[in-house]
Amino acid sequence: IPNIKIFSSSSHQDLSQETADCLGLELGKVVTKKFMYVENVYIIWSGCGEINNNLMAPLIMINTCKIVSASQLTAVIPCFPYAQQDKKDKSWVTISAKLVANMLSVAGADHIITMDLHASQIQGFFDIPVNYLYADLGVLKWIRENISERKNCAIVSSDAGGAKGVNSIEDRLNVDFDLVAILVDDMVDTCGTICHAADKLLLAGVTRVYAILTHSIFCGPAISHINNTCSKAVVVSNTIPQDDKMKHCSKIQVIDISMILAEAIRKTHNEESVSYLFSHVPL
Repeated sequence: IPNIKIFSSSSHQDLSQETADCLGLELGKVVTKKFMYVENVYIIWSGCGEINNNLMAPLIMINTCKIVSASQLTAVIPCFPYAQQDKKDKSWVTISAKLVANMLSVAGADHIITMDLHASQIQGFFDIPVNYLYADLGVLKWIRENISERKNCAIVSSDAGGAKGVNSIEDRLNVDFDLVAILVDDMVDTCGTICHAADKLLLAGVTRVYAILTHSIFCGPAISHINNTCSKAVVVSNTIPQDDKMKHCSKIQVIDISMILAEAIRKTHNEESVSYLFSHVPL
């Protein structure tokens, strides 16, 4: 792809490298010197790890690119930081997701590509274009390749927040019965709710439970909860690095979404519609 540079912040370099590999490009080197002028710059980073450090670094990178005259700057953010703080549920609480949106715009971002926002209204926090991708197709691909009993399953949400992803997956799988349950959620941290739901499903007569989670932070007792739950597998996307967690839990399996990001970047660069990715898995 001509006249394009892709850079990675320090938050999730593996995913950035995999996305660049899908495009047949090398990641640009991030140094303190000026780089040559290019028309389009894409900076890939994810809201994970030491979140505040991993938020400031890409903001500085975005601003630097604009200062040296990159004409179009796209922030590719698979896991949007502070996405759970999307509304004022108490009088003294800030809407941090809106603050992050403002910071990205002020830093110089012209366009945002993100995936499975915790709340769809976050897209409206921006005054710049936002392409909102879904991990559903990667999830469906994994289910079809790994769950032989998928025709005898029910798609379940552990809480109201995860319910929005259930209908889409259920309709596309055209499932009939409920001997197998597939729990779906967009974001988890300690996994207490999802593991409790899995145990309840087993007590209700379900013979096998899988949990599919898009953005999995896995903090505190999360790994202990997963190891002790009845779930056969806990399947997560690589929007957040999981290698370290997988060493301590054999139930964790990862869905690679780098090809979806790569195709979104390619279509954006070629001024094509990204909506194709809502119904097709890039190969």
